[in-house]
Amino acid sequence: LGILSKVFANRLGEYDIPVIEISPGVIHSDMTAPHKEKTTKKIESGRLITKRWGEAEDVAKVVSAFARGDLDYSTGERIEVGGGLGISRW
Repeated sequence: LGILSKVFANRLGEYDIPVIEISPGVIHSDMTAPHKEKTTKKIESGRLITKRWGEAEDVAKVVSAFARGDLDYSTGERIEVGGGLGISRW
């Protein structure tokens, strides 16, 4: 994961264009609706550190920060917006 963002970061770095990969985790959406019950049980059992569903606004905050240039020294990296989904708890 993140290989493409590293390739683009290498190619665009000389033009001062930062590149990040944003990886949404468990986000309320039409796409996750069919899995709502199963996923809610996993969240309630402590699978996610934040113990809540993510919202589109959670992803939008990272996108906005990047678009504003707040992350201009971060490039070639992957940012997970997933409530700690990528952190092994057991």
